[in-house]
Amino acid sequence: MTEAATPISAAPDFSAMFAELQATFEAETTMSLAWRSAQLEALERMMVEREKELLDALQADLGKHPLEAWSTEVSYVAGDAGYCRKNLKKWSRRRRVTTPMVGKPGKSWLQPEPLGVVLIIGAWNYPLQLTLAGLAAAIAAGNCAVIKPSELAPATSALIARLVPEYLDPQCVRVVEGAVPETSALLELPWDHILYTGGGNVGRIVMAAAAKHLTPVTLELGGKSPCVIMPDADLETTAARIVWGKFTNAGQTCIAPDYLLVDAETEHKLVPLLEKAIARMFGDDPEASESYGRIVNDRHFERLAGMIPAGDVAIGGQTNAATRYIAPTVLTGVSADSAVMQEEIFGPILPILRADDLETAIRHIRSDDKPLAAYIFTKDSAAEKRFLEKVSSGNACVNDTMMFMTVKELPFGGVGPSGMGSYSGEYGFRTFSHMKAVMKRGWWPDLDVRYAPYTDRKFRLLRKLR
Repeated sequence: MTEAATPISAAPDFSAMFAELQATFEAETTMSLAWRSAQLEALERMMVEREKELLDALQADLGKHPLEAWSTEVSYVAGDAGYCRKNLKKWSRRRRVTTPMVGKPGKSWLQPEPLGVVLIIGAWNYPLQLTLAGLAAAIAAGNCAVIKPSELAPATSALIARLVPEYLDPQCVRVVEGAVPETSALLELPWDHILYTGGGNVGRIVMAAAAKHLTPVTLELGGKSPCVIMPDADLETTAARIVWGKFTNAGQTCIAPDYLLVDAETEHKLVPLLEKAIARMFGDDPEASESYGRIVNDRHFERLAGMIPAGDVAIGGQTNAATRYIAPTVLTGVSADSAVMQEEIFGPILPILRADDLETAIRHIRSDDKPLAAYIFTKDSAAEKRFLEKVSSGNACVNDTMMFMTVKELPFGGVGPSGMGSYSGEYGFRTFSHMKAVMKRGWWPDLDVRYAPYTDRKFRLLRKLR
């Protein structure tokens, strides 16, 4: 969405589609728990029955190995849909809250209700997960939805557009394919909620468009997720978990560790272990490994290749423009003002910065925007506590990377420039619901303490009832 603006006359018109979805919602089609459960079951079934096609599409777009594609995308969406379906009745119940004495006789509760017609704009790096997981939450909450898959993952986008009408209710769920013109046209409509996953620049465009209609937004963005390695960490295990987190999907993961913060001695020990872990996972020649992905397009390849000279290449550094291959690369001798530290890397390049102690590492992290994820490896509970208290991030993990995504009871979301709002599991249900506050009063007794004329006696009594 950084391209030149499309003339209004050339932009597609989705007004009729939007009106149809509004009419469907007003007809209360999506209100029944039976409908929601059936749609979630169908989404889960789509992941199972069309697994081979989905894996092939992800391979075509990003070079993902079937195991990686299944575990991070196909099974993830199926798991989200199944989890929402199993908990739907519980999440949809009224939630009683305490009514104060002054409100008696009476009772109070929170009543979840769907928002209406929502828009979900997916991302290209996990084109299945980051489009359909949000859809599962929107369906669970009882909304109609339009999903916009990323045009940068064309095979997956086309498959989503073909499969969704086959499995889900086309009166309630629509798919719009396209690029900037289509997305821009969609953003002109008065949605009841927008979920966008992607970069901060487009996130600002989405938020500005939503503001015209006072539409609430959930923005899942990114940032430079730091990873602190303390000297007391189990460095061999640490190296394996960092290599997995950083080089899954060729580093094109918004919560991948963006850079490491270590002291000189720990760096000296860690680099050979990182090299060993890379060789164990991807072989001596990762370019020949079926387990290692590719960069999504030429533009991103050129951007990433240009970052490699920002430090001393300790591991990797090889590139192949013809296949958009960039080797798992570790850079040393990197300073805070290096080119590779000026933006989110979003690729298989791992800079190592020196930080003599935890406080130095914390100061560096706090000097930058709040990240989407933050990591620390340590056996010291005091260091862990200090890090979690002083480093603000959307998500955090101690002694591993990215694994918080496996916990359905945890929300996923950013803070500050890394995003706003959250989803996943019940938090997704809440994002796409309005928690309506309700109070019901009894008829008798109707104490006159709140009614005029006001007296000292009423004032004293009201103080006691508070």
